[in-house]
Amino acid sequence: MKIFKKLLKFLFFVFLILFILGFSIYGYSRVSSKLEIKNANNISLYDKNGNLFFMGNGTSQWINLDDISKYLIDATISTEDKNFYNHFGFDFLRILKASWINITSGKTKQGASTISQQYVKNLFLDFDKTWERKWNELWLTLNIEMHYSKDEILEGYLNTINYGHGMYGIENASQFYFNKSASNLTLAEASLLVGIPKSPSNYSPIVNFDLAKSRQKMVLSGMVKNGYISEEEMNEAYNEELNIIGKKNSINLSTLMYYQDAVLNELESIDNIPTSFLDTGGLKIYTSLDLDVQTILEEKITDNLADNETIQVNAIMMDPNTGGIIALVGGRDYSLSQYNRSLSSKRQVGSVMKPILYYSALENGFTSSTCFTSEETTFTFSNNQNYSPRNANEVYGNKPISLAAAIAYSDNVYAVKTHIFLGEDNLVNMAQRLGITSSMAEVPSLALGTSEMNIIELTSAYATFANEGYKITPHLIERVEDNNGNVLYEVDDVKESILNPSLVYILNNLLTSTYDPTFIDYNYPTVLSIASKLSKKYSIKSGTTATDSWTVGYNPQVITSVWVGYDDSSNISSSDYMYTKNIWAETMEGYLKDKEDIWYDMPNNVVGVVVDPISGLPADNSSTKKKVLYYLKGTEPSETQVVFDEISE
Repeated sequence: MKIFKKLLKFLFFVFLILFILGFSIYGYSRVSSKLEIKNANNISLYDKNGNLFFMGNGTSQWINLDDISKYLIDATISTEDKNFYNHFGFDFLRILKASWINITSGKTKQGASTISQQYVKNLFLDFDKTWERKWNELWLTLNIEMHYSKDEILEGYLNTINYGHGMYGIENASQFYFNKSASNLTLAEASLLVGIPKSPSNYSPIVNFDLAKSRQKMVLSGMVKNGYISEEEMNEAYNEELNIIGKKNSINLSTLMYYQDAVLNELESIDNIPTSFLDTGGLKIYTSLDLDVQTILEEKITDNLADNETIQVNAIMMDPNTGGIIALVGGRDYSLSQYNRSLSSKRQVGSVMKPILYYSALENGFTSSTCFTSEETTFTFSNNQNYSPRNANEVYGNKPISLAAAIAYSDNVYAVKTHIFLGEDNLVNMAQRLGITSSMAEVPSLALGTSEMNIIELTSAYATFANEGYKITPHLIERVEDNNGNVLYEVDDVKESILNPSLVYILNNLLTSTYDPTFIDYNYPTVLSIASKLSKKYSIKSGTTATDSWTVGYNPQVITSVWVGYDDSSNISSSDYMYTKNIWAETMEGYLKDKEDIWYDMPNNVVGVVVDPISGLPADNSSTKKKVLYYLKGTEPSETQVVFDEISE
């Protein structure tokens, strides 16, 4: 009996504390000033020319509740918060029911957020689950309930909720999916749209029509249960044939949302941006995006991959002098796959790893003429393990070849010999120096790109070659302002000099050998197949593995990286290897079409020498091949060129 009395006393004090706390919060919310929330979560994205290309929410598409289809309103209330007009922001019975179901099932099967709570969550940039965030959401929910009518709250919610594909707000969504105003939505159309916000990446009818229809059936069944429609109306709506448009009225690039997602992802990493839209009145984000370039990149991807519906792509274009990403494609079509490979994917890079190795070699005394023998080779190590790298198609020169030739042919044996000669830690250190943060094992095969990397970090490393030795920070956001034009953030374009510009000049010229017909000998340069498409001078390197195909290349103005492969890491066919090369060439040429052909100025301590490009020896009258290669003064080749691996034998 004493225990029972103590329990009652304890419960009374808990109830009293909760009552006092609740009353205090209620009172504070009542006397607090009214929050201006109608335009609070407006995110506007602008391209490099200051043109608006995305608006997460804005007054231009804000629609009054009276102008929204009653079917849409009823379906929303029935599905999201059937007691919306009867509670003050929190549905405690629903909370208890959801908690009981989740506890007894051991899974989170039901949520209990009201429309007011969901509207408040839309006022934040992210979805942290900290106690501070929960407290803010609690107070804001009560505040809007105290100062706004239910109709005003519902109107705000319907104008800010995410309906997928970058469509925030019911008017935007209605125009996108059905090319009509939200005022004219039928029951069938409304019930389909109401099902999307629970999981836009799954329930969009463009992404998965069957799943969207299943969700629509659930919405319609709920409307029957809650007395909004009859079963006959439900069946008619479910069976109604819908004409889904899925297009924007203005910019209609199927890949643009990948760029938008990447911008918002970067925004969350900027420390001094307030997490609540109430602190900013909305955000204006100025980006590096060049819409013309994004259009060219998307068109070339679409054209070249038209014969293969399942293969995927990942590509970015960057200004190497600033690190600004001017175009980004994280997949073929955002409406079909929201997985942003540019942000989240890491793949084996293959031979595009070699320029990093060869810059390190140049720093350690190699020249354009440094020779190793191209032949089948088995390396034996102290632990009695063997490693036998193979050249593509088992093609070997069976003779000494220069560094220039090794780059032209992407000779694997030469690369591994160089890697082991320098020390296996050397390549890891160089990659990290260039800003690559992905894990790399100090093994012989690293020279052939067996480590996985993200396309942005790889492109940033190459940008250091493209800008003559400066480390840059890759970014999409140039500046962020609040709704009143106050600058909250501006990118720092300070560059750090980390490489020898003279050696970078030599490497950049060596990377032109990959499409130079002068190198046709026992083998062919690796990207010779696109030489006829190139009207300007570029540094280019391709790379392949069993599952990945890459082409990365640049000039002083721009760097472009393209990856093609399958998400499940299936092997790619020999014909698939051409995709990246053609996409790369056509995109670069399209972008630079009306621009001057610019190349790097030769440093004073560098000299050009006419040589036989295969052997690296000075050319004479009997030489059948002649090519100008570049050297630091004092390191020019002689008639008695040393073959490194012959020294060690």
